[in-house]
Amino acid sequence: MATPPLWNVEERRSPTFGGTQKRRRRSCVALPPHSKRSKRLNQHPTARHYKWELLALLCLAFFFHQGDRAIFGVVLSSIRADLGLSDPQVGLVGTVLFATLAMLMPFAGYLGDVLSRKWLITGALVFWSCATLFTGFAGGIVSLILLRSVATAGGESFYAPAAYSLIGTYHRETRALAMSVHQAALYIGVIASGFLGGWIAQRWGWRSAFYIFGGCGILLGSVFIFRLKDAPRVLSGDGAIAPHPTWVNPLHALGQLFRVPTAILLTIGFTAIVTVNNAYVVWAPAFLKDKFSLSLTEAGGYAMLFHHLLALLGVIVGGHLSDRWARRWPKARLRIQSAAMALGVPTIVAVGLAPGLGATLIAMAAFGLCRGLYECSMHTSLFDVIEPRFRASAMAVMTMMAFLVGSLSPWLLGVCAQSLGQVRGLSYGFAGLAAAYLLGALAILAALKWTFHKDRITEDGGRANPAC
Repeated sequence: MATPPLWNVEERRSPTFGGTQKRRRRSCVALPPHSKRSKRLNQHPTARHYKWELLALLCLAFFFHQGDRAIFGVVLSSIRADLGLSDPQVGLVGTVLFATLAMLMPFAGYLGDVLSRKWLITGALVFWSCATLFTGFAGGIVSLILLRSVATAGGESFYAPAAYSLIGTYHRETRALAMSVHQAALYIGVIASGFLGGWIAQRWGWRSAFYIFGGCGILLGSVFIFRLKDAPRVLSGDGAIAPHPTWVNPLHALGQLFRVPTAILLTIGFTAIVTVNNAYVVWAPAFLKDKFSLSLTEAGGYAMLFHHLLALLGVIVGGHLSDRWARRWPKARLRIQSAAMALGVPTIVAVGLAPGLGATLIAMAAFGLCRGLYECSMHTSLFDVIEPRFRASAMAVMTMMAFLVGSLSPWLLGVCAQSLGQVRGLSYGFAGLAAAYLLGALAILAALKWTFHKDRITEDGGRANPAC
């Protein structure tokens, strides 16, 4: 089906003291999947067209979600000089941010399954945008960590579980494509922050970059109040839906990921992606600036443009192919992901050890292409083995595990830079991160060979035939 089922709505007239009034009755009785009434509900023009408006709105939110996060790396050199920070302190800001994201993810995922996703997403957007704006007032390492790491992560953590769950509800046949387009907003946000953040910092100072990005996010939040809509939720494998969120045991919801072997292996692969990405977004601009004596705008722009432009290409093309091939070959998504991670290993080594600027930018672009091909099915693969009603919780736990481990990479690269020298330490640090991609590729291959055929579910939440 192209759109999620809408709940059964009927109007009745009931007697009152003054006459009659309309009363709306909502029920969550499952309709036969091929009944005429079911088809009418699923082809409702509002839902059919709104799913693309929803995707556009969430892409704008994700643009600022990632742009606000990446801007710190772009203006890092200016912050370090202005506030007198050491390399380990700079890395600690990123580490605390990602660790805070990880710790809050279980709460965010559970609430994404039981509360209104509209208000979770809107509240998260406004909160992290305010934190970004006030980061411009930071005066030292303590205030920087509290505003940039703790407060910003506190808002950002509640966005992804609810947003991906909502996209998955509205988009079924186009799920991988929709999530790929949403992921593309990440790359565009990072690219824009690379050039705009550097340009703003050079023209008006690094604090102005946080003022502008944060203020724009707050304005977008006001639009979400009026235009963002939630959707009914699937209750169980029989296709029943509920007009309102229902409370479930938190331990049961959050423990779904650990009951599915394929989900655990996918978490290992996602952890590898996050570990490398966290280090890249924090340190890549400073690495290019110091190694090749570039300006702040050039270093930030080059680091974000070439890598994320090819990632954008990979995620859009891969998302289309993933949806198309998965209809015929259920394992197609995992095959794309395992191949992308294996091919990404030498590209990451080249990012750190390539001798010239041109070779380094080519390596960054190739690394971005591999990353995009993996991320086109990153959440869709998880949804293939998790029941619909627990997807936000499972995605949150997967993200928590990945960011707990991945939060260490910015700090570790900062330690390498201080111990071995800025350029040499970051060169070897980036090259060493290739080991994470190798481990991730092996985990996805294990799922492909031994577990996925038993764990795969149908769209209504039932387990698929293992022979398929």
